[in-house]
Amino acid sequence: MKTLLWIQGLSCGANTQSFLCMEHQHLFEKIAILYHPLSDKSLEESVRLLLKDEKELDILIVEGAIGKSIRHICSHSFPNIVKILSSKAKYVVALGDCASFGGVHAKSNIHITGLQFRFKEFGGLLGKTFLSKSSYPVINIAGCPAHPEWIFYVISSLLEDKNIELDEFNRPKDIFKYLTHNGCLRNEYFEWKVESKEFGTKEGCLFYELGCRGPLTHSSCNKILWNGVSSKTRVGTPCVGCTEFDFPRENMLKTEQMMGLPKDLPIGVSKRGYILLSGIAKTFTPDRLKNKL
Repeated sequence: MKTLLWIQGLSCGANTQSFLCMEHQHLFEKIAILYHPLSDKSLEESVRLLLKDEKELDILIVEGAIGKSIRHICSHSFPNIVKILSSKAKYVVALGDCASFGGVHAKSNIHITGLQFRFKEFGGLLGKTFLSKSSYPVINIAGCPAHPEWIFYVISSLLEDKNIELDEFNRPKDIFKYLTHNGCLRNEYFEWKVESKEFGTKEGCLFYELGCRGPLTHSSCNKILWNGVSSKTRVGTPCVGCTEFDFPRENMLKTEQMMGLPKDLPIGVSKRGYILLSGIAKTFTPDRLKNKL
């Protein structure tokens, strides 16, 4: 049976909560969890067995950012024990935006990083050249928190030693090749430039006024719904881009404007093209999109 050890750095524990919402309970029949912060096992004892090579470690999951800490595990500092465990693991997974990129903690302290990245640069704890025993870099399941289905997909794939193709930020492409914009029920409003002026409504696009990052964020939130039911944009709340390296940003619920245009345009759209298409769309907006649903 494959083994997994889950360790927490600077974290709010949201990814653990997301993991507990996972519906695929049969996963636990295929894996031996050596330690999880909510388990009744001793982290010290589990790590000691790994240090003595009395146990093999297939998957190491790190939740939370990495920073200097007075916390010691088996006489090692927290950053050092993460390095040691990473060198012993077949696969290393950074779970959540903080573990992947440093997140909110790194925004306030230059010494805090993700596992292999610090924001968009290879400035994390393990360094640019790190490869696990399986020759993978750190696998980043970004998100605040990461979707439980994403966690299941990665763990189940690793248990079967399936190939996981990664993007430039080491995120699994099968999950993060999409934009949050893909599958959004508000796309027709987006195309015709019909804007929503307030949160919680069913009508209008949230991109132009309310800070939605859907056209700029890589995630499958509108394809793999949360709890199989909904997503932020479906309930009238903007995507805040929590799977990207620059999360969190200031004034996340307001679109920053420059000369009447969003400062950050949708991925792949030029400023000239955006101005041209916007003008045409607003001129010919169907009347039905101007009314309440």
